[in-house]
Amino acid sequence: INNKIFHFHLSTATTQRSKGRMSEAIIKELIKKSLEAKNQAYCPYSKFRVGAAVLTSTDKTFQGCNVENACYNLGLCAERTAMVKAVSEGCSTFKAIAIASDMKEEFISPCGACRQFMREFGTKWDVYMTKPDGKYIKMTVEELLPRSFGPEDLTEEKMTK
Repeated sequence: INNKIFHFHLSTATTQRSKGRMSEAIIKELIKKSLEAKNQAYCPYSKFRVGAAVLTSTDKTFQGCNVENACYNLGLCAERTAMVKAVSEGCSTFKAIAIASDMKEEFISPCGACRQFMREFGTKWDVYMTKPDGKYIKMTVEELLPRSFGPEDLTEEKMTK
């Protein structure tokens, strides 16, 4: 997979989506909103702040942050928080999601559970994995979770006894 690293200051860059183009200004704004969402993170145990901003097909943006719990496995990732907010408001078709953290050396990447959660809503939308300095890598959900299981698999013909 060919990952390209981008910077916010690239004024003429655009990225190809499955249905049209997203301007660098829209990408920059989505990443900015993910960085803002990170400030609301509730992470008293890991101290690992994550923010996300998801852009819907109707150009609405929903932000989310990670919310930890003393019962560790009940915590909720930023990506799923943003998406659940969108779905709860009637938006379930997505163009892109940006994810932000405090990691300086590595791009934040969605965990396996978040990749599968994103997959529920399609494979052809963009995921922007960022660093605090404004660099990002763009991949699609399909690239992050190849050969995945999705809603259409539930309608496949099944073997009978």
